[in-house]
Amino acid sequence: MLDIAAEENAVLLPVKVVPGASRTRYLGQWDGRAKFAVSAPPERGKANKALTAHIAKLLGVRKTDVAVVSGPTSAVKTIRIERVTVEQAQKALQPARS
Repeated sequence: MLDIAAEENAVLLPVKVVPGASRTRYLGQWDGRAKFAVSAPPERGKANKALTAHIAKLLGVRKTDVAVVSGPTSAVKTIRIERVTVEQAQKALQPARS
């Protein structure tokens, strides 16, 4: 299960990022974190921008509602997402069922 923390009108989502992938996508869970592959390179914030845009799309919020709050230069980060509950985030980040 993801270790998503609730904050005032927001959630804190721990993530693990793999930059330079063939496409940006959610890979599932890794050590209590949401794991994402990001097609952008890890330079000048490109991977962070691609990651936050993808998370915004998955959760149905604006890009400006998603921000990296810790680990901007690390593969392990914390993302703050406004206007989302822990339950909404857990549901959106469930593995796809075949």
